Formats: sequence, structure tokens, C-alpha cells
Amino acid sequence: MTISLSRKRFLQGSATAFAAALVGPQAALAAPSAGSSSRTSTLSLTSNWDKTFPKSAKVDHRKVTFKNRYGITLAADLYLPKNRANRKLAALAVCGPFGAVKEQSSGLYAQTLAERGFATLAFDPSFTGESGGEPRHVASPDINTEDVSAAVDFLGLQPVVDRERIGVVGICGWGGIALNAVAVDKRVKAVVASTMYDMSRVMSKGYNDSVTAEQRARTLEQLSRQRWQDAEKASPDLGPVYNELKGGEPQFMVEYAGYYKSRQRGFHPRAINSNSSWTLTTPLSFMNAPLMTHIAEISPRPILFIHGENAHSRYFSETAYAAAAQPKELVIINGANHVDLYDRMDKIPFDAIAGFFDKHLKAPA
Repeated sequence: MTISLSRKRFLQGSATAFAAALVGPQAALAAPSAGSSSRTSTLSLTSNWDKTFPKSAKVDHRKVTFKNRYGITLAADLYLPKNRANRKLAALAVCGPFGAVKEQSSGLYAQTLAERGFATLAFDPSFTGESGGEPRHVASPDINTEDVSAAVDFLGLQPVVDRERIGVVGICGWGGIALNAVAVDKRVKAVVASTMYDMSRVMSKGYNDSVTAEQRARTLEQLSRQRWQDAEKASPDLGPVYNELKGGEPQFMVEYAGYYKSRQRGFHPRAINSNSSWTLTTPLSFMNAPLMTHIAEISPRPILFIHGENAHSRYFSETAYAAAAQPKELVIINGANHVDLYDRMDKIPFDAIAGFFDKHLKAPA
């Protein structure tokens, strides 16, 4: 099978674009191995401030680790408001986007919400960033859903946190994963999905559900055969490096590159979307594990969906909102595209997010 130049260029986009591309015909791509760097339960964490945003003087920050239910050690940043007056705080677990690290958007959300009085935890998912797990650069609907609940475990064990007042924020592809986690984890009292993707939907059906049954079958055939190659090498192949524009890409891929490749904005060397790619077989488990199946079971706990007016991904929030039960709210940000809600402080409605959690994680009188 051959692959057209335009298809190659499409595959060289963001993690989410790559995931969507895998639902159509694709040639086997020569790529570096994901490797097997040794990672134990004791992680080596960067001690210097290497975030893509400035450090806040209003917040105390420290690096932490914790294990998920599968025994994988996760690395995270814990942010606490300096002015907390020895009181128990409402807490938020924050993650995303899909293929990003805690030094990017999730850290910005966490630090900003800590400034507004919450204890917040931005974490790297299993197999990525500073977190453990082998092989590297693999995602799993099950393990990543567990990562969210493990973050809730950690927060609930902190003396400063009121474990009955915990919420979750999921950004981009972690919006859908967060909703899946909250549906099953009744400890979480409220959830925000910002500029969300449903990764299982885009991997199995493509953008705007455009993939046919025949195309899906061909993709599964190809990915199944890729497993032989991975098995023979005893390590999985990676796709091409993301967000390296060659010209002619769709506008949303230009926007991804404008965030992930810009050293003035969102580039980080540990981020898959900035500097590498997912393993080629990553979509396999997502294609048979629809994340939104039980979204209605989040009720009566509230959901806040936030999306940009001009985002190519807006339909993910709109259809998830339609499937969710009350109470729920959908906020559309005028003039915003998908990645504006990663880091644009004039676009991300932090006052609305903080107000939502203030209301629904309120301490009992």
C-alpha cells in the first residue's frame, strides 16, 4: 500500500490529528522505536521550574508522586494557595491535553485555579512525561481513566484537602477521559471539560464521524499487522513526529503547531505533541471502548462544558452535552479556536470555572 503526500502531511500533525488519521488507509511508516528506558517506582523529577508559564507568587508548589491501581507511579505538581488559613480546601485534579505534559496547559489551569483558592494537582498520565510505565508513549482508555481516579486518591489523602469536595478538570482529549472517570468515580462532585475531544470517537470514526465501516475494517487490519512488527522487534514503533508543518495542512493543524512548536507559547521537550508521537498501535484499545457510554450517570453531579466558537472540535462538546443528564452547562467562547483554550488567559473563562466549582464544591454550612 502507498500513501499520498497529503496523507503523509496529515499524519505529521498533532496527536489528535494523527489519531484521527489512523481511521483511514495508511502505509506502514518507518519510525524510531518507542524504546524501553528504565523507569521504576522511584522517578527522577526535574527540580527546576520548567513550565511553559510563569510561576505565581500567590501559590505554593511542589512535585509529588503517587501510584495508580495498576502500580504505575505518576508524577504531578501540587499547587496550594498561600493564603489558606489552616482550613480544608476543595481540590481539583487536572489533566490534558492528549499528548501534553503537566508543564503545559494542565499546569496553567491548576496554578490559576489554586490562585482562586483550590488545592490543585496537574499530573502526567501513565507512560508519558515524568510518569512511569513501559513502553513509553502509549495511551489506554482504561489505564488513563484510572489515572484520574488515582489523582483523586492522592488529593483525598492530603491533610489540607476536604475529600468530600473534589472536582476534576479535563482538557482536550482528557475532557472525554475525565468524563469517563467521573461517571464511574462517585467521589468526584463536579467536572469541567474544556475544549474537549472524545478520543475513542475520533479514533474509531474520524472527524465528524466520516469513517465508513470498510475504512474502519482496513484500519484494524493494518493496526493488527503492525502488532507483528512490534512483536518481532520487541518494542513498538512510533508514528512521525507531530506538528512539523510542511505546507498545505488544515487550519486546525496549523493552530496545533502554533501552540506545541512555539517556544514562546507551548513547546515542551517532554510533550509527545511537541517533540515525538504516540505508538502506532495506540488507537487499538480506544476503537472498541467508547468513552461517552455512561456520561448520563454523572448526574446528579454537574458538568460544565467549555468550547471555542471557532474550534474544529466544537461538536464533541455539543454532542456530549446532549447526551449528558442535568445538571449541565455548555459555555461557548466567542471568537476562540480549539487551542486558544490551552493557554490564552483572555479566552479561558477562569472566573466561570472557579465560580462553578465554588458553587458545587461548597463547604457545608
